[in-house]
Amino acid sequence: MNIITEKKLAAGLSISSNALIIILKLIAGAISGSISIISEAIHSLSDFLASVLTFFAVMKSSEPADSEHPFGHGKYEDMSGFIEGGLIIFASLFIIYESIKKILLHQNTEMDTNLGIYVMLFASLANIFVSSVLFRVAKKTDSISLFADGEHLRTDVYSSLGVMLGLIIIKLTGIYILDPIIAILVAIFIFKAGYSISKETLNNLLDGSLPPSDIKTIENIIDSYKNNQVVGYKNLKARRCGPSIDIELTVLFPPDMPIIKCHDICDEIEELMGQKLKNVTIMIHSEPECQKHTIRH
Repeated sequence: MNIITEKKLAAGLSISSNALIIILKLIAGAISGSISIISEAIHSLSDFLASVLTFFAVMKSSEPADSEHPFGHGKYEDMSGFIEGGLIIFASLFIIYESIKKILLHQNTEMDTNLGIYVMLFASLANIFVSSVLFRVAKKTDSISLFADGEHLRTDVYSSLGVMLGLIIIKLTGIYILDPIIAILVAIFIFKAGYSISKETLNNLLDGSLPPSDIKTIENIIDSYKNNQVVGYKNLKARRCGPSIDIELTVLFPPDMPIIKCHDICDEIEELMGQKLKNVTIMIHSEPECQKHTIRH
């Protein structure tokens, strides 16, 4: 199975799973009258919309570069991840609003918790399975949109388990005001996940630098060639574009080194970076060492 097909199947699995879970949660919420179950249905609806976005982003980002997008379509995945984060944040704020309204209006009536408990358990188990598939494929293909979708579903696992535990407590104690309080706690958890996803993908959309750990990997690779007559480097730039990484830098050599030797060393550096970081596009410019340059030794 090729990478593109595997990514599409993972995204399709997420869409199907979320559609089923939304229906079950809406039914359970309507029957029981639980705001915490309804909040979980809203959360799953945002998951579903995010999964649809991910599916189309994966298909679009897999297209080769063309005249209108000479650097490829990788940023479609970053855009998808950013929108997903926004959906999560919106869902969390809506849940908080509805829960506070229920508390203030004293709408804490008796409810049937049995169906909700079973649905939350099923949703948790289903999302554990689907999110593990998404994380595995995202790691294999360096897909940020599949990773964001996996994070989305993982938050749903925790929140579903939290709601299930709350429903069990309500069933045992009869304290029904716990229902909107649990919903607010779930919403805070959801908001944190949405903010994290939006922050990371926005950094990629704005061509922010790679994490320090990746920059250090690049520097270590160049430093490993210092004994091979590499003098230093300058103008290092690195960014993530969807599933790929773009790197630009200038490597400095002794003025009397043959061009063919410089070229061979640059090829070796590119190969090592590709092995360490995966799915990398590298542009290395070689220059003779000159004292007027500001270089990194």
